[in-house]
Amino acid sequence: MSDLFSLSGKVALIAGSTRGIGWAIGKSMAEAGATVVLNGRDEAKLAERVSELKELGYSASAIAFDVTDEAAAVNAVAAIVKEHGRLDVLAVNAGTTHRTALTEHTTEDFLKVINTNVTAAFVLAREASKPMVAQKSGRIIVVSSMMGQVARPNNAGYVASKGGATALCKALAVELGEHSITCNALCPGFTRTDLTQALQDNPEFDQWVASRTPLGRWADPTEIGGAAVFLASDAASFITGHALNVDGGVVVNV
Repeated sequence: MSDLFSLSGKVALIAGSTRGIGWAIGKSMAEAGATVVLNGRDEAKLAERVSELKELGYSASAIAFDVTDEAAAVNAVAAIVKEHGRLDVLAVNAGTTHRTALTEHTTEDFLKVINTNVTAAFVLAREASKPMVAQKSGRIIVVSSMMGQVARPNNAGYVASKGGATALCKALAVELGEHSITCNALCPGFTRTDLTQALQDNPEFDQWVASRTPLGRWADPTEIGGAAVFLASDAASFITGHALNVDGGVVVNV
C-alpha cells in the first residue's frame, strides 16, 4: 500500500516553491521520492532550498523564472524535459493577491492577479502537458484556494482568479484524460505562512479563523504538502477534475 503514495522515479516541477505552501509541497514531494525542480525568482533563495534538500539526501535542482513571463516559462519546461527526459508532475503554486476595496481596485491590479494566478497556470500546464501526452501519463496540480468557492470582502481579484484556476483544472481534466493525465485543484484554507503572518498576529482575526474553522485552527503548510503528494501519486490515479479542499472544513461550515 505504501508504494501507492511513492513518487520514486518521478520528475516534479513546483512553481513558486521557495517558501510557504510551495516549499512544503516541494519538500513533501522530495520526501516521497521525487526528483524535484524548485522554481522562484530569487536565485539565492532557490540555491538555499536546493542545498537544504540535498543535505537531507533528496534529489533536487532549481530553475529561476517569473511565471508571468511566458517565454521564460516555455523555455524552463523545455529545459527540464531536456535534462531529465521527462516531466511527471507539475504543481503550480505561484500566486499573488491585492487586498483593497472594490471602489479602489484598479483594472491594472486586477489583471496582475489574474495573470499570475490563472494565466501563468494555463501556460505552465499547456507546456507541461506536451511531454506528458508523449509519455501517456502525468499529474497537474494547481494550488487554488477555498476562496475560489467562498469569498471575503476587499479581495475581488483574488477570489475571481482562484475560481478561474479551479475551473481551469476541470477543463484540463476533461481534455487530457484520454492521455492518462490528471489535473486537480488543491484548495487550502487559512494556512500559517509568512504571507499570512499579519493576519495571524491580529488577535481578532485569529479568533475568527478558529471559530469559523470546524477543526478550530490554521493549517500547517506540511498538511497542504501531504495532500499534494497524494494527488501526484498512484493513490489518486482515478481522481481528476476535482477541487480538494484542505481547509479544516471552512467551506462546509454554514
